[in-house]
Amino acid sequence: MTEQRGGALLRTASSPGRATFLELFFDLVFVFALTRVSQRLINGVDGSAGAVAADVGRTLLLFLVLWQVWTITTWVTSRYEPERAVIQVVVVGTMFGSLVLGVTLPRALEERALPFALAYVVVMVGRPLLIAVALRAHPRRLVPLRLAVWAGVSAPLWIAGALMPGPRLALWVVALAVDHLGTFLGWPLPWIGASRIRQWLVAGEHLAERYQQIFLIALGESILVIGVTYSGKEFSGDAAVAFTISFVITALLWRIYFYRAGHLLAEALRMAGTPGRLAESAAQTHLFMVLGVLSAAVGYELVIAHPYDTARPNWLVFVVGGPALFLAARSRFEYEIFGRVSRPRLAGLLALVLLLPALATVPAMFALGAVALVLALVAFADARRAWHRPPESSASPIGREALGEGGPEA
Repeated sequence: MTEQRGGALLRTASSPGRATFLELFFDLVFVFALTRVSQRLINGVDGSAGAVAADVGRTLLLFLVLWQVWTITTWVTSRYEPERAVIQVVVVGTMFGSLVLGVTLPRALEERALPFALAYVVVMVGRPLLIAVALRAHPRRLVPLRLAVWAGVSAPLWIAGALMPGPRLALWVVALAVDHLGTFLGWPLPWIGASRIRQWLVAGEHLAERYQQIFLIALGESILVIGVTYSGKEFSGDAAVAFTISFVITALLWRIYFYRAGHLLAEALRMAGTPGRLAESAAQTHLFMVLGVLSAAVGYELVIAHPYDTARPNWLVFVVGGPALFLAARSRFEYEIFGRVSRPRLAGLLALVLLLPALATVPAMFALGAVALVLALVAFADARRAWHRPPESSASPIGREALGEGGPEA
């Protein structure tokens, strides 16, 4: 009886595949949190090359904390019924913890380290424990118990780092490595083994929507940066041009992402023999695409504020590096969906790399315009390739193999 009651939390074939309003509500926090990531990058962009690289590395650490929280929450709502009260409590509680992470993130490695670490630890330990209790005697309770144990292993490192400024960064790097290693290995424990994500039964349509939505959240953060930066300075023709180009680049990123592959992720997951493997790969790819969009947003702010300053190397890391990272990750996404190399995206990436020396000698707005031109050519190549051709179907080579003897983790 208790097993049946616990099993009521699990998604079934009749469960709605679309993301729920609860999840869209949850995502609102990440619109805010991602703006804090961009703001932290902006605050450290004018130092030496070494200082900027170090600041980018520290901000990446904090971003990966947010990404871990969002990703695990997405997998939770893909495996359990979001309409169940327990899952709603889990999601709303995680939402509040994520809000604390966003509020403390700009100074998380300084005086706000303790609330940042506490919010993360409470979410990562408390969430799986609550789900395990709600599952009662159901066999799947071992999955969240694995997550809770691994989160408990890294928790002392997070708290110790928050309390000790000296070794803080090193301790947090190790703690985050433990968390991501657990995710990669399936949180193995003695006697009960591991539960690899690639073996999970997943709601493909739901996961596809969630990945699409986190990408749209990153684009939304870019729109916020563009609007806030331009509205915060005196209107001028120069800034207006930079403002317009920034918007055009954001629209092109949207177009290039969703052109065919972005629309077919749900189909690819539905056709895969082991959809968890493809979903795991797509999660990693979306991480880099989102990072590319966030980096590009930093470039927008710099150019709108200083349109005719010479594009410094530190600025080009964001103005050119962000779109270049997006194109590289989007090329991988093309392979995940169609099993082919995306020549227009790789050509666009190569063009951005080759243009870097010349762009370091021209006004920042010209560099931004060059990025827009390259992305427009990539989008044009996509449109030209599809002209008078029927829509393609997914042909993903990832997860094509049949299920193993033991089947997936239900």
